[in-house]
Order: sequence, then C-alpha cells, then structure tokens
Amino acid sequence: MDSDWTAVLLTLRLAATTSLMLMLVALPLAWWLAHWRHPLKNLVQSLIALPLVLPPTVLGFYLLVAFSPSHLPGQLWAGLFDSQLAFSFSGLVVGSMVYSLPFAVQPLYTAFVQLDYRYLEVSKTLGLSAFARFRRVVVPLCRPYFVVALGLTFAHTVGEFGVVLMIGGNIPGQTQVLSIALYDHVESLDYDRAHLLAFGLLVFSFVMLSLLYRFNRKGSAE
Repeated sequence: MDSDWTAVLLTLRLAATTSLMLMLVALPLAWWLAHWRHPLKNLVQSLIALPLVLPPTVLGFYLLVAFSPSHLPGQLWAGLFDSQLAFSFSGLVVGSMVYSLPFAVQPLYTAFVQLDYRYLEVSKTLGLSAFARFRRVVVPLCRPYFVVALGLTFAHTVGEFGVVLMIGGNIPGQTQVLSIALYDHVESLDYDRAHLLAFGLLVFSFVMLSLLYRFNRKGSAE
C-alpha cells in the first residue's frame, strides 16, 4: 500500500508541474494563434491538436526515441543537466506537456477569439501597458477559460498511461504513476488494489469534470 501512496504523490506532483509549466507555454501560443492570419494556421492547429487523435503509444515511442542520448533533444538535455531524459521524472513532465498541449491551448484559444477587444482599446487609451492590459482586462474576462484549461490539463495528466509507460517505464518512486501502478496490480492479479486505484481515479475524474462544468457555467452566466 505504501507504493500506491507513493504513486499517488508522484502523480499529483507530475500533474501540478505539467499544468503550471504548460500554462506558461499555452498562454502566449493561444494568444498568438488567435491573432495570426496565415494559410498555415490550420496546419499549426492540427499539429497542436494531434495528441487528441494520435495513439498515445505512438507519441510515446517517438518521444522515447527523441529523448535517447543518440538524438539531439536527449543530447542537449544530457549536456545541460548531466542526466538522461528518458525514464526520468523530467522526461515524464516533457512528455506530459506535449500530450496535454491541446487541452491547455484549445480553451484559451476559444477565450481569446471570443474576447471583446473594445475593452482593450479603451484601456489602451487610458495609458495602460500591454502587460497591464492583459492582467487587468484579459485575465478577468477570460478567467473561466483559464480555470478550464488548467483543470483539464491536470485531470488529463493524472489519467495518462500510454505516453508515460513508453517514456518512463515502471520505476517505483520515480516514474510509476497511478495509471502504471493500476496496470501493475492487474498484471499481478491483485484485483483488490486494482479496484481501489481504479475507483479512486473514477471518482476523481467525475468530481473534476463536475467542478469544471459548474465553474464554466457560472462564469458564462456572469
């Protein structure tokens, strides 16, 4: 049971780290996409949304190849941090960011496309800087979408299996997240512990989605 609690803590750490770091990437990316007018825009959006339809094991395989010391991403990581990216927590974070990217970008992109930019124009005439306009106008108006993006990314990362198995393996305390621990229990025919983890993930997913729908509905009503 101690190993299961370790997997729980590792999963929460992975989901929190991935969500926070991915928001830093998704915010400027979604803002840029919302204002970009170019024939290649559909191609870029398709590339970002690819993890939604691509089998996780396929994405995990290519990430595993890229993370190896014989390829450039793995070589750069080893040179900078003197450690390997594959089969490490850092590798799980990078892989999770790639896999969960559309869950962060799509809600933010929707928010920025629907935003009434007249508020920004008015705030600009008041002498607010670009950062101040974003912080004091865009963030309050788009707050429900920010929360949805953060919540979906967190929940999606908690439920990952194929990608984390391919790039992280099954190392207790290092890469064995909840979904991997559940699979491990099923393989060893320990169905009691498998039922406990599966039910916990089911309840978590339902509660998380219920909260996000409620918050989004409340935000839309405002």
